Amino acid sequence: MLACLAEGLGIRATARVFDVAPNPVLDWLVEAAEQLRAFSAYFLCDLHVKQLQRDELYAVLSALKEGTMSKAKAIKRLSRSPHWVWVAIDPVTKLLVAIDVGERTQAMAQRFVHHVSQVLAPDGAPLFMTDGFRAYLTALLTHYGHWVQPERHQTRGPAPKPRWMPLPQLLYAQVIKTVRRRRLVRVSHRVVFGTLETIDDVLTPHGWHINTAFVERINLSLRQHVAAIGRRATTLCQGEDGLRQQLALYHVYHNFVLPHTSLRQPLAEPLPTDGSSSVKRWRPWTPAMAAGLTDHVWSLRQVLLYRVPPWPHPPMV
Repeated sequence: MLACLAEGLGIRATARVFDVAPNPVLDWLVEAAEQLRAFSAYFLCDLHVKQLQRDELYAVLSALKEGTMSKAKAIKRLSRSPHWVWVAIDPVTKLLVAIDVGERTQAMAQRFVHHVSQVLAPDGAPLFMTDGFRAYLTALLTHYGHWVQPERHQTRGPAPKPRWMPLPQLLYAQVIKTVRRRRLVRVSHRVVFGTLETIDDVLTPHGWHINTAFVERINLSLRQHVAAIGRRATTLCQGEDGLRQQLALYHVYHNFVLPHTSLRQPLAEPLPTDGSSSVKRWRPWTPAMAAGLTDHVWSLRQVLLYRVPPWPHPPMV
């Protein structure tokens, strides 16, 4: 059932495939979501990435109003409410670093940047690339800044006050798109923190320039694999909680279970296959394998049966 949900089938469609009622499928998803979140939290920590692209995806959810209808009635009649899915991806390894749900506000940008900063290694900041959403600037400056005491240029008068300035290693660029009458008319690039030469030093080895193409591509994959945010889709998703459960499933499925063609590795020697098909020349590779988090392709069964070690308790002071 979970494999069908991870491939983009809605809850009612999955129920028809297995010839069961929709409610058991929903119960399976709710029960598995806790394990999936714990699995992601255990593996996605202290990450070393050099680039990070972020974007927000508009979603229309089927929200269940509390107390207005029963679960059985909600399957037939579901109200809608707008939400945004926040995504951060490493374009080199295609690793989906973080995913969250919330409104497109400054407070949500602060929360999402804080989430990303907790997942990344504390030894430095990667190159951040986003669209022209202004809230990112404040959020990044809040988490990757420090107090600087300006030099005194006058012998008299009060001393200048300390200023909150970005860290020297912080690199941030924006891709600003101008749309008129639903048509893209201009794309401009802006370096916010750092210099263009320093940013090019990070992108040139891969043959890239400032862009958000990879996170925009993951947005398309999200719409294809998460039925709750597919355009004009109706699915049993009880508001924000239901969307979070489906995103927790896709988060693990994308990083650990689904091999990516662009990441595949050539085999030292071609391997014969059963039947009349051609020989096997490539080894499947997932984003988690490319990031060094694991050495094999996982199955959903292995993920659900994996015993996540408990987090060590902080020492008492």
